[in-house]
Amino acid sequence: MPQYLVAGYMPDDFDPSSVTEAMGRAIHAFNKEMEDAGVLKLAGGLGATKSLRAQPDGKVLVTDGPYLETKEHIGGFWVLEAADLDEALAWGRKAAVACRAPVEVRPILLRRTLTEATARQ
Repeated sequence: MPQYLVAGYMPDDFDPSSVTEAMGRAIHAFNKEMEDAGVLKLAGGLGATKSLRAQPDGKVLVTDGPYLETKEHIGGFWVLEAADLDEALAWGRKAAVACRAPVEVRPILLRRTLTEATARQ
């Protein structure tokens, strides 16, 4: 079954103290609904970003913040297993409502692990 990344976006100036109890309950209920439906494979929030850029001399420059300058960043994500994009979008709509934030849904294109790939050779 195809897998999809559902990513929730937050403004760069997001203040975690702005999350209300009602929002927390809504997100918890949404996670539980996905677990009960058997579609949730992985979920998590994301911390501060470090960007790594290869330099012409072969060294790697590590800096704070995202690689691109943006006004928002991915604050959390879910990996879902859904029958098709329409089903994943339906879950994405629920995520946007529960989180009160923009959400992006993307198909995950590569699903094989290194172990699986090696076993097939």
